[in-house]
Amino acid sequence: MRFLTALAAHTERRAARAVDRSVFLRELDVTDTPTAVEVHRVGRRSYAVEADLIGFDGIPALTETLEEMRAQPLRWLGMVTRDGRIAAFVAWRRLAGEDGIDIDRVCVDPEWFRRGLARKLLDHLLAQLAPGEKALVSTGADRRPAVCLYERLGFTRVGTVRPAPGLLLAEFRLVRDRVHPSRAVVRSVAGPSRVA
Repeated sequence: MRFLTALAAHTERRAARAVDRSVFLRELDVTDTPTAVEVHRVGRRSYAVEADLIGFDGIPALTETLEEMRAQPLRWLGMVTRDGRIAAFVAWRRLAGEDGIDIDRVCVDPEWFRRGLARKLLDHLLAQLAPGEKALVSTGADRRPAVCLYERLGFTRVGTVRPAPGLLLAEFRLVRDRVHPSRAVVRSVAGPSRVA
């Protein structure tokens, strides 16, 4: 039995290294039409899976047009394949009047599920692009993989809201003491509910 466990761990590590060589991080410019079309496609595919998982097909990003998506005041970071296809992305905005970010979207193309891309994107965003800053995010309350990911990253669940009939969102907040970013201390805080 130990052999099978070791073999499974070895196979998972090899797959992770292969992912590292096949995709790379890049900021995305949605004013560029081909990039925007690809981001829109990946977002719709990702949210379609989420809609099935949480039993709610009214996720706004599923009906959002390309123009509506491009009009959002967001910054975009993607995991891009060597041939230019977007495998995953995260989009965020600065919190109005506050030091921190609101993570608006974390999407992985279903072809790239379970390869750690969302974790890599969020790690980079939190450590390099918003080091030491607080962060807000929300996800479907029953979406176990996303809930576990945010908890592993140090986010604390601060509330649950029902923004629409049939939709229950879990809200998370990450607050870090502003020291040296590599030594940031994560603190749990409860605060007012907020939907991303």
